[in-house]
Amino acid sequence: MIYRSPFPGVEIPDVTLHELILERARRWPERVALVDGPSGAEMTYGQLVERVDAVAAALADGGFQAGEVAAIALPNSPEFTVAFLGIARAGGAATTMNTNFTEGEMAKQLADSGAVVAFTTADLAAKVDAATGGQLRRTFTLEYVRGLPAGRPPAVAVNPRAVVALPYSSGTTGAPKGVMLTHRNLVAMQLQMEPVERTGPDDVSIAVLPFFHIYGLSVILLLCLYRGSKLVIFPRFEMESFLSAIQRHRVTRLPLVPPLILRLAQEPRLDDFDLTSVRTVISGAAPLPPEVAARLRQRLGGALVKQGYGMTELSPGGHMHAEDGSEPLPGSVGVLHPNTECRLVDPETGADAEPGGTGEIWYRGPQVMKGYLGRPEDTAAMITRDGWLRTGDVGRIDADGQLYVVDRLKELIKYKGFQVAPAELEALLLTHPAVADAAVIPKPDLEAGEIPKAFVVPAEGAAPTAEELMAFVSERVAGYKKVRELELVDEIPKSPSGKILRRLLVVQEREKAARL
Repeated sequence: MIYRSPFPGVEIPDVTLHELILERARRWPERVALVDGPSGAEMTYGQLVERVDAVAAALADGGFQAGEVAAIALPNSPEFTVAFLGIARAGGAATTMNTNFTEGEMAKQLADSGAVVAFTTADLAAKVDAATGGQLRRTFTLEYVRGLPAGRPPAVAVNPRAVVALPYSSGTTGAPKGVMLTHRNLVAMQLQMEPVERTGPDDVSIAVLPFFHIYGLSVILLLCLYRGSKLVIFPRFEMESFLSAIQRHRVTRLPLVPPLILRLAQEPRLDDFDLTSVRTVISGAAPLPPEVAARLRQRLGGALVKQGYGMTELSPGGHMHAEDGSEPLPGSVGVLHPNTECRLVDPETGADAEPGGTGEIWYRGPQVMKGYLGRPEDTAAMITRDGWLRTGDVGRIDADGQLYVVDRLKELIKYKGFQVAPAELEALLLTHPAVADAAVIPKPDLEAGEIPKAFVVPAEGAAPTAEELMAFVSERVAGYKKVRELELVDEIPKSPSGKILRRLLVVQEREKAARL
């Protein structure tokens, strides 16, 4: 059975992403577009257009060509915005990187993406350059971008089917892969969100979620710019400054993730600030417990607290609760975006689930990625020949078209909304001389959603401690990927073919927790 959106289809113009955003920006040059949260500095839409043109001109002057890739390793800032749109304006694609990556993690993404230039901070410039062995053509620092003089951008003809964003995702399994999102993918997403995400010109949103993540990039940054609203930007979440900014700027919309929603719901200082301007809280990237949503709604005086569902490979949205005056059903992630089809498929037989039954969530629509960079086999495993994207998540759809995500086929760990690939941590653990075998699974955690827990078989004659092995991993990965618990075991359960039976470990862990 194919499920379709309750909303009529929207027309998707054959334009590039920067044309869509900048054409709208030119309509209201005096309106404030971006506010740097820490300093309070404002950038109008007119200034945004000028800064984007300056970045595109600087890239062209440095020999950057259409079709090339530029890396962005910047914290949330107005400069991230002008760098991303400037790269698009110059005909390139931006690969967005976590600024907390280790040099080794940066090296992998920079090499895989083929980035020739990078945008970063003065503090990170040496690290980014070292990650490529000095092979970058040029590194633009945040400070340099701020001081760029006005310039004439190149006259570049860009195909809307060309790649404009190259975030990295583990998909349903395995190591991080470059997700090729085209101009058309992201243009479609901005238009498809209109019936379910009602940000408007009079709204003020706040950005504490990172722009290098597709949620921050597409659903927060690009959406706010397309709708002509004001966006208050912070490089990281800090409770006092976050609450102060909501009060000072009269913020109306809070796009967040479940761990931050939980912290807000429990925060004793919430009542010390005037948060009456907040009308809507949007949750994504991980499941939001209904009781947490209800608690925050109560503390915010009845503000709408709703969920959406998607993945990087969907630009990123598939479902979201519509802002039509109805109350979100507990546990529901809403209804289909326009121009989007969905199926629930039995992963064993390939047959569609019966109405009311469960199955793997499949999507088809203009927001589905072009594929994984340089990985045709992974792309074929993710997208069927007739265009259906396999999500690796299991869901059910009720009679009103509401989707409930009930399980996960894929083995990714969602730590505070960030993807952690078990295979990546297992491979790292196996490089330790005292480790003979390893497996990593998600363990439920109230604050983080899930944490990585490792099971390790010591090498013969070795006696490593859990603390030693966790520190070994911690030194080599970004903070969100750290192994938070580690158990030394005699054996890792595996199938006859040698595949780690992580689901068996998950069941064992649940049974252990139930006995406590």
